[in-house]
Amino acid sequence: MPASAVLAPVAALPAPAAVSVYELSNAERRVALYASDMPDRFRWHKGDDARVKAWIVQGAERLGLEELYRAAAFVQSYRRLWLAGLNTPEQDAAHASRFLKASRLVRAEEAASVLLLGNKVSDAALARSARPLVEGRCRCGGTGWLGGMFDPDDSATCYLTNCPGHNPEGRAVPALGVAV
Repeated sequence: MPASAVLAPVAALPAPAAVSVYELSNAERRVALYASDMPDRFRWHKGDDARVKAWIVQGAERLGLEELYRAAAFVQSYRRLWLAGLNTPEQDAAHASRFLKASRLVRAEEAASVLLLGNKVSDAALARSARPLVEGRCRCGGTGWLGGMFDPDDSATCYLTNCPGHNPEGRAVPALGVAV
């Protein structure tokens, strides 16, 4: 009788790290929900926490964390620019091409916001949400600062204000020699 081969046990590959909803910012949760199997007409009902969390994990795994972080930074910066009325047509087009169904994005935003009420966000996710990423030409030209004049007839009344897309907290140092 021939000798039978004894196979050494194959080392198990480490399982991919599970996505934690706690480790995602609200914008990241919003993008993950948009990419998930969440129904387009989803409305929150009592007890939906677990289902929404499962969709967030599904969307995050579908996109991959790097793309999720990138898309969330774009949507967060675009939202800031849009709220300030500083979005450009180029940015509008980029946003519309990224999120083809505007109503689905609104539903995802609503669900992520409701979930945020009872589910905190980690410090790392909050730090990521403060990093701006603008898609397309910006009115500040990428400097983080917008110039203007209080009185067009008096050149001494010029000012600089921070760009909500590139410099949302106004902490970047303005470049020397910025002219308005």
